[in-house]
Amino acid sequence: MLDDPVKDRWESRTEYPSCGEVGLAQGEEIQKQAAREIDCLRRALKSGESAELKITYPTVEGDPIREYYRLTPQGRLEVYTDSTDDHYSDQKWSFAECYTPEWLAEISCDQ
Repeated sequence: MLDDPVKDRWESRTEYPSCGEVGLAQGEEIQKQAAREIDCLRRALKSGESAELKITYPTVEGDPIREYYRLTPQGRLEVYTDSTDDHYSDQKWSFAECYTPEWLAEISCDQ
């Protein structure tokens, strides 16, 4: 596989304090299964600190997707998505970011 610049960026990042890792089963919702971890990100946002959270969930076909949420000290939310094990996708990493996320229960940014 060729070099993936988004994966390289993720792997060479400065790590932030972890809010944990959550594995979701088919049909589970992040807001219900990761309430404690989302609260961790909210506290970091409120206090101007940084934090990271990893969420793994299955596609409809059962392939794992890994999303990494990084809240920077500047209040920017970065979302790295690893789709390399999803056989029905482009099998690449993707990146999105938003500034001053208003509601972390949705933890998403427009791509």
